[in-house]
Amino acid sequence: MLHRTTMSTPIGELVLVASESGLREIRLPLPERRPPSAAQDSREHPILDEAVRQLGEYFRGERTGFDLPLDVQGSPFQREVWESLRSIPYGATDTYGGLATRVGRPGAARAVGGANGANPLPIVVPCHRVVGADGALTGYGGPTDAGIAMKRWLLRHEATNVA
Repeated sequence: MLHRTTMSTPIGELVLVASESGLREIRLPLPERRPPSAAQDSREHPILDEAVRQLGEYFRGERTGFDLPLDVQGSPFQREVWESLRSIPYGATDTYGGLATRVGRPGAARAVGGANGANPLPIVVPCHRVVGADGALTGYGGPTDAGIAMKRWLLRHEATNVA
């Protein structure tokens, strides 16, 4: 069974979904994101409660990493990319090519980009820290201005709190 809650943040309302074993999805407030999963609203769920607490600390500039049980659903390659994303330090960025090299697939920047775009746990698994080879901000939650603005906000938020 999946459980769902929402939380207000500076980037809009996030929808959090958890199974009994971990956080499974964070839906960004973007119209391009996939349709809602079949989860029921939960007023109290220990994993969701902890995720809301930790995300609140992140948005207040009090937290630089997350310690949550995750129930990530994806292919082995996607999960490898997502795990590698977690090693990008708070306030830092990497490129798709750099990430491809780190997962042992130099030259697979496009495949890494696809896995990055399918990340079901943005912010907690910090796909916003990946930029183009020239440092340009690329799509976040889709190729829209709203997604780029959200990515810019998250990167500035982290840069401000590192300084």
